[in-house]
Amino acid sequence: MRVAWTTAAGALARVAVCWAAGITGAAAAGPASPALEELIEQALERNPSIQEAFARYRAAAQKAPQVTGLPDPQIGLTQYARSPETRVGPQSTMVSISQRFPWLSKLRTQGQAAEKEAAAKAAMFEAQRDEVARRVKVAYWDLAYVDRAARITSEDLEVLRHFETLAEARYSQGVGLQQAAIKLQAEITRGMNRLQTLRRRRVDLEASLNALCDREARTPIPPAELPVPAPLSLDLERLYAAAQERRPEMAAALLRIETEEKRIDAARKQAYPDVTVGAGYTLVRQRQDEAGRAMPPPSNGKDIYSVTVGVNLPIFRRKYNAAVYEATENFLASKQGYRGLWNQVQADVRSIAFDLETMQSQLKLFEDALLPQAEQALRSGESSYANGGVGVLDLLDSQRTLLEIRLGLAQLRSDYWKSTAELERATGAPLAELEGVQR
Repeated sequence: MRVAWTTAAGALARVAVCWAAGITGAAAAGPASPALEELIEQALERNPSIQEAFARYRAAAQKAPQVTGLPDPQIGLTQYARSPETRVGPQSTMVSISQRFPWLSKLRTQGQAAEKEAAAKAAMFEAQRDEVARRVKVAYWDLAYVDRAARITSEDLEVLRHFETLAEARYSQGVGLQQAAIKLQAEITRGMNRLQTLRRRRVDLEASLNALCDREARTPIPPAELPVPAPLSLDLERLYAAAQERRPEMAAALLRIETEEKRIDAARKQAYPDVTVGAGYTLVRQRQDEAGRAMPPPSNGKDIYSVTVGVNLPIFRRKYNAAVYEATENFLASKQGYRGLWNQVQADVRSIAFDLETMQSQLKLFEDALLPQAEQALRSGESSYANGGVGVLDLLDSQRTLLEIRLGLAQLRSDYWKSTAELERATGAPLAELEGVQR
């Protein structure tokens, strides 16, 4: 069930759901990989940028109580240096207290704007969670490619060493050239250098993943698997609808528009007068003059009580009009920001969906045609080389072609899963939960 974003209470409920779930819907999508899920869990729990976004939301949630509370009452004490003389005695001290009451629901409107702003912060908190999950998945699939490429390179080195043994045997029998063994040794050296490059890259990816999980950079990460992608059918219109409804940034952009609407209303109401209610007490001493002592007047020394009611006069309209104009321009800017964001989301969804469709075709071509053909060509080249039918350059050409295809297939699978993560991020939901998406 989707929790509403429209109030701070609804935003808090949705944030609580995020924390309780551990992994957001978008974060949990993709192929079953316990190692990846564990990394995502740790990142969502410990990543500093997520903690920062949550703290900013909590700070914004405290804004509404500040703007909806009444102004502090004022209390005053007046001690007369020269007491005013009255018929019933001199006045010595006056104490007063007053309270200002904002007019026409000013506080409520300001509170509604603050709640909308807090809800937008909550949406951006969830967006940050989704972004961190995306970064973890992208780094993990890069790591999976590196591990797969390292295995392919190691297997290729074994093949090259086998060819080297074969070339040395042919040379010792007087039917081959020593140059063939030298060329194979040079190819082995290049393969070892490629393997070292992959190992260095793995260290960088490990450090990136550990940083996302707020762990020491040297924390080891087990080898990552690169699963075979499953068939995927995408309905572009349904992806657009899901992005508009589920992506947190879209919710945040709408809430910013609503926030600025409330601020326009609040700015207009600032021009309405406020009511101030007060009460006073004046201490009156008894008359000490000769006439007063001789014939005290009625109520001699009787204290004075008073009640006051007043309103401010908002006659300087320029500042109030400027506040309304400012809020209006911010409202228009928020609307344009929403339009720009939606255009970018549509472009992202369309581009990623097209990439996925293209990669599915490329994967089928690699798996069904290129890889079997390259394997067959290498087997045929090895047999011909052993029989003296072809030279070592032809054998190396077949070997390089197979290596490139195997590495290209691994890279394509990695890119496919990364694009899946990007599409889940763009729509704000796992593909498995979207209508029109079938696996």
